[in-house]
Amino acid sequence: MASTEEKNITQISEFILLGFGDLHGLQFLLFGLFLVIYVVTLIGNIVILTVVSADHSLHTPMYFFLGHFSFLEIGYTTTIEPVMLRTLLSAQVPISFPGCACQFYFFASLVATECFFLAVMSYDRYIAICNPLHYSSIMDDWGCLQLASASWMAGFLAPILLMVLIFQLTFCAANEIDHFFCDLKPMMKLACTDTQVAEMTSFICTSLFALGPFLLTLASYTHIISTILRIPSTTGKQKAFSTCSSHLTVVSLYYGTLGIVYGFPSGPQYEALLKLLSLLYTVLTPALNPIIYTLRNKDVKVALRKLMQ
Repeated sequence: MASTEEKNITQISEFILLGFGDLHGLQFLLFGLFLVIYVVTLIGNIVILTVVSADHSLHTPMYFFLGHFSFLEIGYTTTIEPVMLRTLLSAQVPISFPGCACQFYFFASLVATECFFLAVMSYDRYIAICNPLHYSSIMDDWGCLQLASASWMAGFLAPILLMVLIFQLTFCAANEIDHFFCDLKPMMKLACTDTQVAEMTSFICTSLFALGPFLLTLASYTHIISTILRIPSTTGKQKAFSTCSSHLTVVSLYYGTLGIVYGFPSGPQYEALLKLLSLLYTVLTPALNPIIYTLRNKDVKVALRKLMQ
């Protein structure tokens, strides 16, 4: 009896990612589609990094942060999409226990870092539009470096406690994750020990490291829009808004998709839908960001033409 009980609580050594399940022969088409999206995302962000580095007219705080943001997006997509592509070609993809922990940690870290950078970039636009006389003194090289360093450090420190708590749980018997990557909710469902502490920690981390930066971003744009509306001329309003329209679009897209997925009701009947909605912030948003920053940004378009010539 004791040996049977001990066998049942033996810690598993690997997880199985179930991916999208039975795709009825569409897996190769979807593999090709998502591979193209992944390559386009990488190329788009590499182009932005190259343009921002090569063109001296873009050596300003706004594009300094954009360069960091593009580098972050490359890491963010590379953490998820190669494994997701494997799940399209195989019904069951094994991933080791440490491998799953690493994927979760880097995914959560980069999500938190992206939230911090979006807040920093909105703060940059707030100073530029609402306090332009002090912009050069506040957003100098040292100030920008401090903000960027703090964003990276805070992002990578944010999920450590949560990761430790989750991967100290006992996972027994079932080891199949009904998802295309090691996400929080599907993993918690597999635990056969109490997850209350991990769930509470997850709530606190989300409040601090996602909701906190979102509120700062929201406050910045509330002041920005209020300032723009007080500009008397239409041309002045358009010029001021054009400097932050790309970033505002990215912020709306990012937090909108995260809100849809993590604010959606959780239940067995919604699992397939939540998996599809996860594609919004893991695949679609990172692919659209470089397009938004190049197509809606006059300076980047001019610098790109110069580089191509």
